[in-house]
Amino acid sequence: MIAAQACFMYNFQLVTLYATLGGPAVVHGLNETEVTNIITSKELLQTKLKDIVSLVPRLRHIITVDGKPPSWSEFPKGVIVHTMAAVQALGANANVENKPHSKPLPSDIAVIMYTSGSTGLPKGVMISHSNIIAGVTGMAERIPRLGQEDVYVGYLPLAHVLELSAELVCLSHGCCIGYSSPQTLADQSSKIKKGSKGDTSVLKPTLMAAVPEIMDRIYKNVMNKVNEMSSFQRNLFILAYNYKMEQISKGHSTPLCDRFVFRKVRSLIGGNIRLLLCGGAPLSATTQRFMNICFCCPVGQGYGLTESAGAGTITDVWDYNTGRVGAPLVCCEIKLKNWEEGGYFNTDKPHPRGEILIGGQNVTMGYYKNEAKTKIDFFEDENGQRWLCTGDIGEFDPDGCLKIIDRKKDLVKLQAGEYVSLGKVEAALKNLPLIDNICAYANSYHSYVIGFVVPNQKELTELARKKGLKGTWEELCNSCEMENEVLKVLSEAAISASLEKFEIPAKICLSPEPWTPETGLVTDAFKLKRKELKTHYQADIERMYGGK
Repeated sequence: MIAAQACFMYNFQLVTLYATLGGPAVVHGLNETEVTNIITSKELLQTKLKDIVSLVPRLRHIITVDGKPPSWSEFPKGVIVHTMAAVQALGANANVENKPHSKPLPSDIAVIMYTSGSTGLPKGVMISHSNIIAGVTGMAERIPRLGQEDVYVGYLPLAHVLELSAELVCLSHGCCIGYSSPQTLADQSSKIKKGSKGDTSVLKPTLMAAVPEIMDRIYKNVMNKVNEMSSFQRNLFILAYNYKMEQISKGHSTPLCDRFVFRKVRSLIGGNIRLLLCGGAPLSATTQRFMNICFCCPVGQGYGLTESAGAGTITDVWDYNTGRVGAPLVCCEIKLKNWEEGGYFNTDKPHPRGEILIGGQNVTMGYYKNEAKTKIDFFEDENGQRWLCTGDIGEFDPDGCLKIIDRKKDLVKLQAGEYVSLGKVEAALKNLPLIDNICAYANSYHSYVIGFVVPNQKELTELARKKGLKGTWEELCNSCEMENEVLKVLSEAAISASLEKFEIPAKICLSPEPWTPETGLVTDAFKLKRKELKTHYQADIERMYGGK
């Protein structure tokens, strides 16, 4: 963040790349933007950069932010490795005051942010200084009483537009930021020694941004704990939960329940959170409602893209409806464009529906060195306002709040002509305790949907025990009997979620390996990379569709 602020001030273009994009993608980003200086960590220098430095001919300097890397000899001639401390010492000694530096113009590029696209090579989005200011202004306006009393916990990568804009909102309003990581966030996190405190317990933040994947994890952890309680405690929790849900819908608060029943759950993220902001992917109604009730704070859902500088909509703090992403922010306008193929029209009754177009000062300049793609996704109207075609399908409620109901790219036409939205199928099944992650897949040459499931180890082992099935974790995941048992659970859940018969997965494959950004099967925001998942499971797809 210090480096980013320096770049903004001196008008150096900043390029952000996820370390988990993979070697070729990182090389593509570094060479496309002709990068000369890289700022990174000691660990990433050793694990990711060492092997690709020779493929980046313009590179001159590497700066490590956390001390001196162990060996210097392996780098190509002409590349110098510095520590952040050494660079700061250089800056302190240099007489910079007398040298004029060029101040940025609003239209200058501030950040070229590479999005881990769900397909192929990553695209660099050109975000100007005015795009950032517009987006940050729009977001800040939805957070009441934002100021110096607030403490924000930052743990998502800064290469993610949600995190960059959230931190800039905080810095511009004098809030304090505590830096954490997903592995050290809570007392139960994987890199926190048993009995030690996690970062949120020490920091006690008041604001937090999260992606649904993290929220779903917290939800499942708490529900597992509830299931392990004595029946008296469990019934008390359920009673309080249902009572509070009813009170919230009437607009009332429940101070006694908050104090005696939910305080423990609240302390999982420090106990002081006054607003949770969720973005990056759709948050299920169950998880959102759970967060509202157990963490005793509003959960704002936001919608925006890297291409709109992260800004678009955010729900109002007093709006406890689920499944909505709020009204447009002050920095932009939103309109719906007919999408005939999917059957969505902005004349639909009772709610207009269509592809979401975002227009305004926060809409970015397009894709770096990719005029063709920029022309497809962006356009200017007769008044000179820039618009972005998002590819998401939305619906407006009468009060002007937006709901995301579908995605153009997720739509597959089955053999018999029915359209299936893969995202809709996944959203309906993702929250089952038995499922850690799910990817639906369909092929236009067949009449049914199939699915890949990462099962929850504890739940699956318990189900196997009940059904009398034995074996190692891999054996259980590869067993046909287990697939059928999980499929039964999925089908019941799909029916109760009112999925159509043709939308329910007819066959599934259980994956013993979790999907993480490191495996390359999900993005850093834990969105599914459909193309990579399809390649990874090609043999299973052929098997489930009755091929080889």
